[in-house]
Amino acid sequence: MTTTAPATATDAGTGHELLPDGWEMVIGLEVHAELATASKMFSPAPNRFGGEPNTNVHPVCLGLPGTLPVVNGKAIELGIRIGLALDCTVQRCVFARKNYFYPDMPKDYQISQYELALNVDGRLELADGSVVGIERAHLEEDTGKSTHIGDSGRIHDAGYSLVDYNRAGVPLIEIVSRPDLRDPEQAKSYVEELRAILVAIGASDGKMEEGSLRVDANVSVRPAGSGELRTRCEIKNVNSLRSLGRAITYEARRHVDLYQAGDAPRQETRHWDEEDGRTRPGRSKEEAEDYRYFDDPDLVPVDPSPGWIDEIRAALPALPRHRRQALVDRGAPAAGAALAVERDLDGLALAAIEAGADAERTVTHVANNLAVEGAGSLDASHFADLVKLETGGGLTATQAKQVLADMVETGRDPATIAAEKGFEAMDTDELESLLDGIIADHPDEWARFVGGDDGDRKKMQGVFVGQVMKATRGQADGKVVNQLLNQRASAG
Repeated sequence: MTTTAPATATDAGTGHELLPDGWEMVIGLEVHAELATASKMFSPAPNRFGGEPNTNVHPVCLGLPGTLPVVNGKAIELGIRIGLALDCTVQRCVFARKNYFYPDMPKDYQISQYELALNVDGRLELADGSVVGIERAHLEEDTGKSTHIGDSGRIHDAGYSLVDYNRAGVPLIEIVSRPDLRDPEQAKSYVEELRAILVAIGASDGKMEEGSLRVDANVSVRPAGSGELRTRCEIKNVNSLRSLGRAITYEARRHVDLYQAGDAPRQETRHWDEEDGRTRPGRSKEEAEDYRYFDDPDLVPVDPSPGWIDEIRAALPALPRHRRQALVDRGAPAAGAALAVERDLDGLALAAIEAGADAERTVTHVANNLAVEGAGSLDASHFADLVKLETGGGLTATQAKQVLADMVETGRDPATIAAEKGFEAMDTDELESLLDGIIADHPDEWARFVGGDDGDRKKMQGVFVGQVMKATRGQADGKVVNQLLNQRASAG
């Protein structure tokens, strides 16, 4: 007996919140990333996104008789770079033929790696400190692209199909995680961190919207706390993080529904339908023997020398987790450090902090006020001076924001800009007198601020701060205003 799965999937939260009590998700991800090489994996055809269909081709990637593949050395180097960044063991590897009918691969097989992958047994540390195991990261060639002409764009009701071989043969790395992920948000964090690593080391542009990074999600469920691995289904080619979370949520709920009805899922490939918010069945999931793997007779094994591996390791840039930690070690909050690295402004933030700027205020500006073009060219010493002006009371937060925008646009120093705008810190006596008048004009609101519950107090505090800011045209320091309000309330 089967049950009807939920009609739609909502945005993902944590796995325990999304499933009935007593169940947990088991998630493993296969991330496919196209490598940033000039040419394809086994042919000199250009590796380039877009272009007219069937123009970035060569006899090798078209599978013409008499052609022989030649390994792209740059792809091997990038593969090793990825393996080292993921703490993998880099080893001798062998290319194999993976055989089944590919309408978009003229050879009717894909060159991949099976028994001996280039990278094995690694790990990926997420921003929250959790660690996900990496089973393997192997090299292969990408397939072409089929376009099914019909109402749904799916093959089952298409009148005909078109094939574009521009992508066929593009270098691809498949990074296979262990089933260590337990909820959709963690899965999304894994993909975000992996993408950040690939981009940071120059291995891939990581553009999901262009298909250069695609995710397959293997999903199963089990009784919470058990160690068993039950039947999984693979959701193919999810192309956004939001879709990934929704697809995992839907599929896990579907599995629970089946088990609770006395049935069980069958191992199969499924496809995510974004419009309907559900997965749909594809083909029965093949096992390795179904692909009839065998070593490719046209390609010799690749055995990277220890010296070459050491040379590649020495050239690796700092990874995102190391860059985040550098900011945290200097006093920045973790969330702000993560955003600074994501925006590639951590170097600016570090230099400003080292020049004496407050770490928390520095990354707050990066998070809230520097998501603009040209922010990366900001002079670090000027940025530090701005933060010191603000934290020293010379500028309010509102004034600092305005000065910072001018700094990005003109490159001038903050003191000059502040003087031109007439920004001066308000005298405390003047501010206290103004606040006394506002309190006198709003006795009911003041009574609610002094004697109300937490919600009332917070709401009225916003009212008084807003009145002061209006009266001073934003010149008052909101932090000082809040301190004065609290002092008066404590004094009764």
